[in-house]
Amino acid sequence: MVIVVFYLLTALIGPWFAPYGQSQSVGDTWATPSSQMLLGADQIGRDMLTRLIYGARMTIGIAAATTLLSFFIGITLGFTTAVLGSWVDIVLSRLVDVILSIPQLILALIILGVFGSSIPVLILTIAVIDSTKVFRLARALGMNIAVLDYVESCAHARRGSVVDHPCGRILPNASAPLISEFGLRFCFNFLFVAALSFLGIGVQPPYADWGGMVRENAGGDQFRDCSRHSIPPSLSRR
Repeated sequence: MVIVVFYLLTALIGPWFAPYGQSQSVGDTWATPSSQMLLGADQIGRDMLTRLIYGARMTIGIAAATTLLSFFIGITLGFTTAVLGSWVDIVLSRLVDVILSIPQLILALIILGVFGSSIPVLILTIAVIDSTKVFRLARALGMNIAVLDYVESCAHARRGSVVDHPCGRILPNASAPLISEFGLRFCFNFLFVAALSFLGIGVQPPYADWGGMVRENAGGDQFRDCSRHSIPPSLSRR
């Protein structure tokens, strides 16, 4: 919890204390850590500490927005399908099976390659893909809860039925497993956003993102290793 709270605080209030702007070049390429830049600079002289702070807000924010949207879609469709059944269940379940049969990363690459990698498209793409897993869980929970006697009795006592308000009748009784699933799906979406950015189709420059920062600074170690070792005189003469 201490680690999670630290990351959340960094994402929320960290940019207020960042020493520089996230796209501001303030030093030499691959500059070593100093009193002005505690973690050094990246490949174009931007402060690494500043980029990490802004990257926390971007990566965690997109993962949170994606998870919330995926749960809204998955829970709504899953509970509705569980209550209505019939052809609605067949159509939506077969559609979800088709989406799940395609590898998640490949499907995201196709969609983002066609519609671009803007942040709204990125959030919507990951949310729709991830909502299929939430749909299956919500559908299974809804089908088990909707047939319970006390749920139907409560619905009739309020002069309605479970079909009238599926989320309102079923959601309170399914909250515990859904909350647990929310935590897992947030972690998976966090890694998925970072993976897409590492491949170059996620968060685009000049915005900072942890996955994109790994890709951009992959050559930093080799550059610093070469700079530490001077060329022997015999090789330089050759």
